[in-house]
Amino acid sequence: MKKIIFAIATGAAIIATPAAALAQAPGGGTRIQRDQTRQEAQQRADMIFQLLDANRDGVVTRAEAEQAAAQFRAARAGGEGGRGGMMQRIIGQVFATSPSISLQQFEGMMLGRFDAQDANHDGVLSVAERQQARAQARPDQAGGQAPIVPAPGAAPQPPRQ
Repeated sequence: MKKIIFAIATGAAIIATPAAALAQAPGGGTRIQRDQTRQEAQQRADMIFQLLDANRDGVVTRAEAEQAAAQFRAARAGGEGGRGGMMQRIIGQVFATSPSISLQQFEGMMLGRFDAQDANHDGVLSVAERQQARAQARPDQAGGQAPIVPAPGAAPQPPRQ
């Protein structure tokens, strides 16, 4: 059970990142170490959604996402910093305008984020493009997380604080 909870929370924290591409970064975090295709990002989004959908009803509620985040923090010895804090920001963005999200909406948001980071629009998110997006998302903190971009036709997300 703890392994499943950890997998759910880790997946949510690293939303468009294939598991095989993770490596330990200085300071205990994780950073992607290879290029990622759009298809890989979609598969990852689907897998994460399935892990977050605790009751398997095809919809992830804010409560389900909060529960996964709380379990992740507990598994990581508590605290709001690090990946747990990033998860809270992601949850805030995803559920800013709706109490729940469908698989299609979730995929659209994650792929919108991928497309926004794919600077040359070749369907491959390179390590350099990812680093550039992080630097632009948080100029004061180069390791920042890029905002989640809504799918076309979706309600706009409020600006980050």
